[in-house]
Amino acid sequence: MKFPKPHTLKQISDLLECQFVGDENFPVLGMNEIHVVEAGDIVFVDHPKYYDKALESAATIVLINKEVTCPEGKALLISDDPFRDFNKLTQHFKPFVSSSASISPSAKIGKNTIIQPNCFIGNNVTIGDHCLIHSNVSIYDDAVIGNHVTIHAGTVLGASAFYYKNRPEGFDQLKSGGRVILKDHVDIGALCTIDKGVTGDTIIGEGSKLDNQIQVGHDTVIGKKCLIASQVGIAGCVVVEDEVTIWGQVGITSGITIGKKAVISAQSGVSKSLEGNKSYFGTPADDFRSKYKEIASIRMIPEILEKLKIK
Repeated sequence: MKFPKPHTLKQISDLLECQFVGDENFPVLGMNEIHVVEAGDIVFVDHPKYYDKALESAATIVLINKEVTCPEGKALLISDDPFRDFNKLTQHFKPFVSSSASISPSAKIGKNTIIQPNCFIGNNVTIGDHCLIHSNVSIYDDAVIGNHVTIHAGTVLGASAFYYKNRPEGFDQLKSGGRVILKDHVDIGALCTIDKGVTGDTIIGEGSKLDNQIQVGHDTVIGKKCLIASQVGIAGCVVVEDEVTIWGQVGITSGITIGKKAVISAQSGVSKSLEGNKSYFGTPADDFRSKYKEIASIRMIPEILEKLKIK
């Protein structure tokens, strides 16, 4: 997420009421999670296990809960609670703005696009040409929808990320300031939920088709011409490359990559990245043929045990 205008390290430290390490005029251009950071971005880290990863990332400003050696060409913001202060930045630069109409006056809707009754279109939403939005669809602020897109009834685009910190007093949610982007010729079935990014974008690529009742987590990127059947659950920060097929009730863990043209059979559980151009099945998902050989072998165990009995 880029700020509306560049800020200095001193300005950000004043906003957060924290100390800093570096030139007070060091440029700060935005904020992002570690998997999408760029030069000029702030990234936060609050556990020693991830200090090196944050300090060595592309981010040039690290919001951290301990004063450490600052890498050359970077700056630090020293906070007693980086999670809280990252939320403070999101709230400052991307505050929630309530709506006063079912279709916001700031929404831009293209030609020949049909929006059925009882839809909600939030602030600064952009919808392209020749789209069909069926009844009771909710499209949260800042979503970007391309041309020739169909969204069926009851779908929600842009709910907050399922991202919490466990504190003694309860769960503290990381605020979401990102967007949902649907490219051209995307079809979304009924009752789907596609969460917006925390700071970046959740993206559904051109020509991809989603069935009913699918969950797509925050910051996940789905490529072009993917087919995803009903009741699939995809966690946050997943990359699904082009032309992947995912059949019904598949569950996919966060932060992994599904390679191009992979096929995942129904009710599989994906716990690690999968190579493209292969078929997968089972929990944990593995090569289709290997998994079926494994199942066939397991079925032979009673017979083998019977033969091994001592008479």
